[in-house]
Amino acid sequence: MSVAPTLDYEKRFLPRGARFLAGVDEVGRGALAGPVSVGIAVVDLQNMELLADVRDSKLLKAADRERLDPLVRAWSAASAVGHASAREIDELGIMGALRTAGNRAWFQILGAGITPDVVLLDGSHNWLSPAVQPSLFDEVVVDPGCDAPVHTLVKADMQCLSVAAASVLAKVERDAAMQALHLEFPAFGWDVNKGYGTAAHREAIRACGPSPYHRVSWNLLTG
Repeated sequence: MSVAPTLDYEKRFLPRGARFLAGVDEVGRGALAGPVSVGIAVVDLQNMELLADVRDSKLLKAADRERLDPLVRAWSAASAVGHASAREIDELGIMGALRTAGNRAWFQILGAGITPDVVLLDGSHNWLSPAVQPSLFDEVVVDPGCDAPVHTLVKADMQCLSVAAASVLAKVERDAAMQALHLEFPAFGWDVNKGYGTAAHREAIRACGPSPYHRVSWNLLTG
């Protein structure tokens, strides 16, 4: 098994006055079908404990992710998963859809009574913070959404327990959604490929045409 993620990076925010840190990660970004999903796992920096066996979701078997999911939820000060549909991905683009899914999870966290002081986001680009849009009068208009400071870190899902935990939550929920969609459209093999662009999945698209859950703005037939 890979090296276990720790809370060492998260601890850096405690001297800065933060108490609640939200680890954030996404799954499904590169799929051809189904939603993109964003998980959030909030850590209380004043009451931190490690959680055994948690890794980036891509490194875990499905049975291990499903076993860990309730443990992650119990370990977190608050947790949530938000989704954006294939249609929303087509309408908003992948970055807009990620922001939509992430903020749906964010508002679930707020609804649970926890307001994170800081966000730790996997990757190098902050897609979570609200988009700033110019108004007709050249005033800055900010869409509602996550207003906490967002810190990005490449491969945070490998190093940081909060982000790895978030990836597990998102992966389990999205996989369950794809299993359900497979029952509706079994020809595409979503129970196995989870909507990603395998050769068999692309061949099924050629044979059957895209479903309502495919991202039709994407190039579905070639990698």
